[in-house]
Amino acid sequence: MKITASSPYLYTASEVYALDAAAIAGGIPSLQLMKRAGRAAFDLLVERFPAAELISVYCGAGKNGGDGYVLAALAAQRLLPVQVIQLTAPDKLTGEAKQAYEFALQEGVKILSFAQATASSTGVIVDALLGIGLRGAPRGEFAAAIEQINKTGLPVLALDIPSGLNADSGAVAGAVVQAQLTLPYIALKRGLLTGRGPAVCGELVLANLDIPAVTYDGISPAVERLSLNDLIPLLAPRAADAHKGDFGHVMVIGGDTGFGGAALMAAEAAARTGAGKVSVATRPEHVPAILARRPEVMACGVVSGQELEPLLARPTLLVVGPGLGRTPWSEQMLQQAVKSGLPLVLDADALNILAEGRVVPVVGHQQHSPWLLTPHPAEAARLLGITTAEVQADRFAAVRAISVRYKASVILKGAGSLVASSDGLIGVVTDGNPGMASGGMGDVLSGILGGLLAQGLTAPDAARLGAVVHACAADLAAEDFGQRSLLATDLIPYLGQLL
Repeated sequence: MKITASSPYLYTASEVYALDAAAIAGGIPSLQLMKRAGRAAFDLLVERFPAAELISVYCGAGKNGGDGYVLAALAAQRLLPVQVIQLTAPDKLTGEAKQAYEFALQEGVKILSFAQATASSTGVIVDALLGIGLRGAPRGEFAAAIEQINKTGLPVLALDIPSGLNADSGAVAGAVVQAQLTLPYIALKRGLLTGRGPAVCGELVLANLDIPAVTYDGISPAVERLSLNDLIPLLAPRAADAHKGDFGHVMVIGGDTGFGGAALMAAEAAARTGAGKVSVATRPEHVPAILARRPEVMACGVVSGQELEPLLARPTLLVVGPGLGRTPWSEQMLQQAVKSGLPLVLDADALNILAEGRVVPVVGHQQHSPWLLTPHPAEAARLLGITTAEVQADRFAAVRAISVRYKASVILKGAGSLVASSDGLIGVVTDGNPGMASGGMGDVLSGILGGLLAQGLTAPDAARLGAVVHACAADLAAEDFGQRSLLATDLIPYLGQLL
């Protein structure tokens, strides 16, 4: 997802409204802000679509519609072919939106009601329908207009946000505009970058409308974009006299019958990330394959929790879940891991067993040893006792709730993965690509996290850096293999390049 914006912070709709109000209170008239928004949209449209045969602007009410009317008027001034498809009757427009409508009339813009208009078959479409205030699904003609826009197959420039997308959560309750280019105003809204946001926004180009930097000082957003350049300094350079004992011992516990590859991928990722030593506790039948693939990994065959227990005196942290399964053997493995009091990275079926209550967390251990959980939406739903749809309806609330409930750092995976920890700040991963939707990607992530924890990073820092490194490695691998052909193990060679 390409993003043109300098600030790392992401805002809610109410926070952006507060910034808008502060800018107005600071001396910028509201109508002037609307003119700046319309000008920014027009300039971007001309830059990206210089030969558009027709500009069709779908306008609603309020400031979003007003921005569209200003853009249309500016296009008419330049004698560009432009039309407005109007979803709100002129007598229902008020304030700056009414003035913008009159500006468009003054410049001779052709304005049609939605009932009169037919879908354009050429040119470019501008979405100025609903803006960031939407709560719930678009209704009536607005929903019909969104469907019409999408059916044209024409490129779409969305003003501030694709209509139908929730600015705070990235959720979609009904029809939503599929944009190729989105121009957020004042600040990036957090819903643009997670949930359905990355799928419907296209490229993001921020227009801050020349609001003074001091205006932003009055708002303290709780969400930020995560950047590899900002996070990579967390890994200090290695001393010349370093030895393997300085960089921890990761033990991966998993690989029930038929799932040995998952444990191996996690172990190999931990080693490539820089762990001093890596071992695997798995079903005995998987040991030969692990040694053949990666002899640097110490492989131990265990048939019961009783056999695992004495082995837990060696590692400094545990990665539990890759290929773990949900059998009695799986439950015994997790029970011993929790009982050990060691720092834990929990993924996959370790999370499902935890959610089922078959292994009860030991609160005292959690207080002294960090936990790092990596659920996908369905696993997050099980941990919280809700539905996957409810998780996706507010991913920010879900990741925060899991972090609080389990006193853990949490990575909620998916498009725009979210990272939450006890410090309250939520990070959004904007790297990555759809090729990551394949088996084993989560196992590689778990191994990366284990390798970072082994080298001394805190759980919050390991979660932030690990999630970003994982996504960036996938982007590099996709350049060579393509997204459709991407495999989880394709990421591993790029870890060294990034770290």
